[in-house]
Amino acid sequence: MNRLLSDRRILVVEDEMLVLIMIEDMLADIGCESVTAAATVKQAIALIEAHDFDAAMLDMNLNGDKTYFVADALAARGVPFVFSTGYSGHHVRDGYRDRPLLKKPFIDKQLAEMLASLLPG
Repeated sequence: MNRLLSDRRILVVEDEMLVLIMIEDMLADIGCESVTAAATVKQAIALIEAHDFDAAMLDMNLNGDKTYFVADALAARGVPFVFSTGYSGHHVRDGYRDRPLLKKPFIDKQLAEMLASLLPG
């Protein structure tokens, strides 16, 4: 699993600082070239407009705000993404039910496999 995501640029949209640090550490361990983080929908949209990403991971709920606008921005640019949540998948809005969903808590292997499945070769 080590270096599974070598040289990949990942956007992580997460508002819980401890969870974000854990995800950043996991992604570094599996070889991501860069991990960029956003804690709000506004920050995430600005980052998507300013940078290119290979994939993204979106917490579905950022302090009460849903991340569907972020998902729309990523989809418009062809960036694959996975939702992450501590809730059941029943909270996913129509139009997004086919998107991958990573349930919290997860381990590094689950995160790596989920992101790798989104990316070509």
